[in-house]
Amino acid sequence: MSPSLELVVARYEEPLNWIRKVPAAFRRTIYDKSTNPEDRISLPNTGREAHTYLTHIVDRYDSLADYTVFCQGKPFDHAYDFHHTLRAVAADPVASPDFRWLGHLIDTDDLDGNRLFRPWSKNEDGRGLDIRGFHRQLFDREGPEFYTFVLGAQFIAHRDLIRRQPLRFYQKALELSVSFPDAAHCYERTWDKVFGVTGISEEVLQGRLSLSLKPIKNAAYPANPLP
Repeated sequence: MSPSLELVVARYEEPLNWIRKVPAAFRRTIYDKSTNPEDRISLPNTGREAHTYLTHIVDRYDSLADYTVFCQGKPFDHAYDFHHTLRAVAADPVASPDFRWLGHLIDTDDLDGNRLFRPWSKNEDGRGLDIRGFHRQLFDREGPEFYTFVLGAQFIAHRDLIRRQPLRFYQKALELSVSFPDAAHCYERTWDKVFGVTGISEEVLQGRLSLSLKPIKNAAYPANPLP
């Protein structure tokens, strides 16, 4: 029997015409935080995509698909090859690692958000990001000095990997997604740590803090080195 596949979409008013091109092997679950969610699963407009993903994990903990792809309502801004990725997963699911970031830009932030979040153009008041405090609250321990991740908060995760953490951990994480300031931005930087894995190897980074995976003319590294 082929592994079960599910696409979980965190939507807020984005057009969803692209869903028609998703391979039939995927069950499609759309969580909608718009004012008019139509016939989709309606959620309160809080906590951004992190709240959506964690709601799915908590509600479906005992019935997760073998592989779940978690994505935004418009996934292509951060993962230009998203359809190609879905087709590849549908064609050969077992070739997928237990966790894989989906996107084309790797970057690194520090534990106070000074490197990325503070100078971010959409951060109009120039506030920091308390990843240090977030990590303490979620994991009950100190975090690393730097967090390397793929921008966009999109990834694929295997059911068994997700279940390495007990349900109560995700219930706590879900509560934190709405109670901790800027929690979604903290989760964006830490999803691999939520699942207890290293999402990007040093072999890929080769000492770099930032790395574009999108094809660039005359680039000195492969277009998509992630597994």
